[in-house]
Parts: sequence; C-alpha cells; structure tokens
Amino acid sequence: MPRQPRTKSHSNIYHCMLRGINKQDIFFEEKDYLEFQRIIKKTKNKFLYQLYSYVLMPNHIHLEIKDENYKLSKIIHSIGTSYANYFNKKYKRVGHLFENRFRSRNVENIYYLLNLIRYIHQNPLKAGICEMEQYKWSSYQEYFKAEDLKEEDKLVDTEEVLEIFLPQKEKNKEEFLKFNKKSLKFQESTELLEYEMRNKLTDKEVIYFIKEELGIENIQEIQKYNIRNREEILQKIRNIKGITQQQMARVLGINIRIIQRVYLCRKNG
Repeated sequence: MPRQPRTKSHSNIYHCMLRGINKQDIFFEEKDYLEFQRIIKKTKNKFLYQLYSYVLMPNHIHLEIKDENYKLSKIIHSIGTSYANYFNKKYKRVGHLFENRFRSRNVENIYYLLNLIRYIHQNPLKAGICEMEQYKWSSYQEYFKAEDLKEEDKLVDTEEVLEIFLPQKEKNKEEFLKFNKKSLKFQESTELLEYEMRNKLTDKEVIYFIKEELGIENIQEIQKYNIRNREEILQKIRNIKGITQQQMARVLGINIRIIQRVYLCRKNG
C-alpha cells in the first residue's frame, strides 16, 4: 500500500519524532548526544528552519520545527542519515538505525505549540531520569541561558516562543518556567503520548500517568471507589494509548473481569 503524502501545516510548525529501530538505544555516551546537536546546527544552516524545542532521549528524539521552505522531509532525512552514518561507523554496525519513516504531526495553534513544548521538556521527568532542569539534552536549559550564549552556540530559536508569554523580557522567562512546571492535563498528555505510536507502556509509565494526570496519589484506592466513580476512572485510564487490560488489572489490583466490562461497555456505547 503506497504511503500517504504528509499534509502541510498552515503554521509551518511540525512535531517530529525519530525512534531507534526496535526501540533500541541510539545514544550510548555524551559524545553521541553532542554529535546529534552538531548535526542539528549543520542542517539549520543548510535548510534555514527554526527549532522551537527538542529532547534527545536514549532511544528516541522529539523535534519541534518551523519549516517555511517546505523541506521537512529533506531536513529529517538529512539529520537521520548523518547521525546513522556516524553511529554505524563508531559502533561498527550496519543497517537502519531509525524506524523506516519519521513521525510528524502538524502544530496548527499556539495552544498545541505550548503544550507540545512542555510535553517535550517533561520527557526526562516522565521517563524517571531526572528533573527537566537537570537534563542536559533538551532545549529547556537554553530558554534560560540564551542571552549568555554566542550566536553560533545557539541551537534553539527561543525569542518567538518567549514573547508569547509576555513581551517584557524580564518576566517572560518566569512565566515560561511556571508553565513548564505544570503537569499536562489528562486529555493533553494522552493526545501527545498517542503521537508517539507506542505499542505498549511500561507499568512505571502507566502508574506515572494515573498519579500525575488524574491526581490519584494512591492508585490502590481506586479499588475502594463506588462502582460509578471507579468506572469513570477506569474509562479514563483505558483511553491511555498502549495500556492493556491485563496491565490495568495488574497495576490497579482490580479483577480482570471488571476491567473487561469497562472495555465492553465502551464498545457497546
């Protein structure tokens, strides 16, 4: 079946993701991350696009790109090919490094743009690696030190995003910090997570989403909810892409038949 052509974003902004083939790690040491950043700089100079946010995770990458020259596929192909050549040569391997086709989603409004930046910056926190400000391989830190960097050292185009918060430079970073610290609402986070096209979530990720996005600190308490409240919560958890019935039962300590009824009710509804 032929691939469907990518639709163009009216804003020219795109959320792109590259993931290691079979979810394998694509960064093994600091030099690998630095090489990928170097490649981004090189492609920015060549294709003249803007980068609003990014994160380099051990086995995948998120990029938020503004491409006004309609060269998105060439940009990502250049980035992916350059890094794969570096990686294969260094680690003496052959074959594809990334999944066949990169994922992309159009970013058509400011609301989605800002929540996407927050989602990208929260990736290390969500993965249980560290706090956002401690993670070296994302755009988060650059938003707070851009003024101290030489032009040739800048990777991210921060000014346009910061001006959305407040035109006064002395306050916009403060507002940006507050915004990034907030947890994404359940609907926002699941929509963005759905983009990642994962086949399955880990138990740790499921527990994180239930606690952070639904505000339930002790997830075992869900067992004791009255039937109506429990089913409402289970329906919300069931909507998290990548979670299985068996996993819900295991993590929540709820009988699998109760979970199955939730899925069945959804289908019949």
